[in-house]
Amino acid sequence: MKVDKQKKKLSVMIPCYNEEENVVQIYKAVKAQFENNLPQYDYEILFIDNNSTDNTRALLRTVCKDDKKVKAIFNAKNFGQFNSPYHAMCQTTGECTICMCCDFQDPPELIPQFVHEWENGYKIVSGIKAKSKENPFIRFLRTVYYKMIKKMSDVEQIEHFTGFGLYDKSFIKVLSDLNDPIPFLRGIVAELGYKRKDILYEQPKRAAGVTHNNWYTLYDAAMLSFTSYTKIGLRIATIAGFIMSFCSFSIALVYLILKLLFWESFPVGIVPLIILVSIIGSVQLFFIGLLGEYILNINKRLMNRPLVIEEERINFDLE
Repeated sequence: MKVDKQKKKLSVMIPCYNEEENVVQIYKAVKAQFENNLPQYDYEILFIDNNSTDNTRALLRTVCKDDKKVKAIFNAKNFGQFNSPYHAMCQTTGECTICMCCDFQDPPELIPQFVHEWENGYKIVSGIKAKSKENPFIRFLRTVYYKMIKKMSDVEQIEHFTGFGLYDKSFIKVLSDLNDPIPFLRGIVAELGYKRKDILYEQPKRAAGVTHNNWYTLYDAAMLSFTSYTKIGLRIATIAGFIMSFCSFSIALVYLILKLLFWESFPVGIVPLIILVSIIGSVQLFFIGLLGEYILNINKRLMNRPLVIEEERINFDLE
């Protein structure tokens, strides 16, 4: 494959999982942006498939066969919503990498604007969801979460940023050298990234298919961010433990004094003891669970397992 040496090469990374209804369409949409609006650039489109169970891989094989600018990585298993795209970003070869989802909720029309800001000197260009056509209740929960984590974190947190954006190859080098087995890209961009340009956009609905996010995946993302970038959970556990211990000791001391002073007329009763034990027990269980989330985060990093295991690569040998 001949490559024009005068053209800068840009990379587009698209993670996918069971996206047979979108994968060919997003490829055509991205290709059209380069052919119509960015003809002065060479490009590659890298799909990383997270062990799809539908027809996604077969469609990717066809696309890669017909267009050698398209590459594909097939994971041996599903390695989660964070590891897979992070790994693929580190495999790109362009002067910059544009990351976007396969479901058209990250509009391909923003690619020329991202590239324009990159040429103006910004090494990171972030797409920020100013508005969204998603479920209003989910949008509200996201907003509350972003506000909360922003106030609790010592590191800047970017509100309504999902990772959609452009990253210069110098930042991709930072990601490659980081060696984090459970990377949280949104936090890394805020913590370690260069000066960035934020581009506001309205997030559309999925073009086709159904979202693969659920309450568990949303909780997983929230807790990864919380345990990676805040200390407040541990501090709250310590302070609450101290307060509960002081209250319990005070109540026990008052009961003891009253019983000693009014031995015959002061009934201790079992109800207040049950209530007190229930309150203390529930608080302990809550904070044990919270501490467990921190320990789980630490445990995964200590095991230092690979981000993904690749089953197959397509069109990488053409470089």
